[in-house]
Amino acid sequence: MDRRTENHRSAGLGSGSFARPVMLASTLLLSSMLMTSAGGCKAVRERRAQRAAERQAIADARQLPNGNADANQDESQAQWMERQRLAQANNTQAQPVEAPITRVDPSGMSIVDDRPSAQQIDPAVQQSDDPMIEIIEPTQGGVFNKRPKDEVSFTRAVELHASGDLASALRELERAIAFNPQFTRAFLESGDIYLEMAEYELAERQFALAVRSEPRNFMAQYRHAQVLHRLGSLDQANRAYLRALSIRPADFDANLGISIVLLELGRVEQSMPYAQRAVRSDPPSGRARMHLGNVYAAVDRHEEAVIEYQQAGEMMDAPSAGLLLNMAESLNTLGRYAEMVGALDQLVRIDPNAIAYERLGSGLFRLKRYDESLVAFGKSADEDPTHYPAFNGTAVCELNKYLWSSKTDGGARERAVEAMRKSLRLERKQPRIVELLRRYSKPSSTEK
Repeated sequence: MDRRTENHRSAGLGSGSFARPVMLASTLLLSSMLMTSAGGCKAVRERRAQRAAERQAIADARQLPNGNADANQDESQAQWMERQRLAQANNTQAQPVEAPITRVDPSGMSIVDDRPSAQQIDPAVQQSDDPMIEIIEPTQGGVFNKRPKDEVSFTRAVELHASGDLASALRELERAIAFNPQFTRAFLESGDIYLEMAEYELAERQFALAVRSEPRNFMAQYRHAQVLHRLGSLDQANRAYLRALSIRPADFDANLGISIVLLELGRVEQSMPYAQRAVRSDPPSGRARMHLGNVYAAVDRHEEAVIEYQQAGEMMDAPSAGLLLNMAESLNTLGRYAEMVGALDQLVRIDPNAIAYERLGSGLFRLKRYDESLVAFGKSADEDPTHYPAFNGTAVCELNKYLWSSKTDGGARERAVEAMRKSLRLERKQPRIVELLRRYSKPSSTEK
């Protein structure tokens, strides 16, 4: 056996071989070797002097002048066996201590417990770069745990990640992977850190290594699919999600993820079963219901889409801007303009953007609230001067005012013409706006 194994066994961690009686010379030899590594030359000299004194005591006992040498020898043998029994009990029951413990048996001879304490572990064992060497760590109660170095580095990395020291965490993970090139958890942890740092290509590389290391690991396949989706590699993300679902077919996140990818790829019919499965997997999920509403809207099933949107809004702490805008679009298609305006009023309060104001203006126009509609289109243009539908809405409102005046309000016509010209400068391919501009570019004879 090697020296480290002897040290372990002398600390009470080895096999049961020390439970059997052994020769006194062997026990003293093991103690001498242990003291050499733990205590240095001075301890060795003291231990040798102690052993010499013990040997002299045995010799003196055997040469007593009472004529009973044989009896004394038999008695010494019995005492030796008793000392071995005590030594066995000490090896299995005593706790590691900072210094050797000396016990005295009835014969007056000393039994020294010189097992290594936490401070006496050979530093070479703890600091070795050999990945096959196990680190010995003391725990409460004096028991020593053996942990592979890759696990120790991984544990440190997780702690550093939690503390926010991402660079140090990545260095520890590199050490763990150097010790164990197939360490799937280390690849996943480093991929998560790179995601947190928005280093998506590096994250993809780590998750790909995790997949290569352990192809049937669900989390490796799922995280790889996620980052591929983030990078815009939709076909690859779709395949990665399928591999993840082959491991966990009913997983909520994987079903929702692949459905979103397929919808973005324009494969709406393929997307729908996964979206429905995600909702069945987690019915209270507002996110899943909103996505299912988007799938229904994409195939013109707007009644079902509105139901899903409404349920999603009830399940969320607060309806998201995307939910309100998509629901307004479906309500617009269904001709439910009052509900559309209600949704958009809520939207512009939480996210006053150009699209929201423009759609609000459209809903108000259909409800014949023309002045409010014109104001909403103006706010849309103010939010984004490049959003050409806002100028189209303004032009329609002004032309409507011009026509209601029996073509006498020349100012309304001129404002409409100016708005249409701005729109066409931003987007030339608008045949309906081109036609309206041709018809109303010149004043009528009735204008004032």
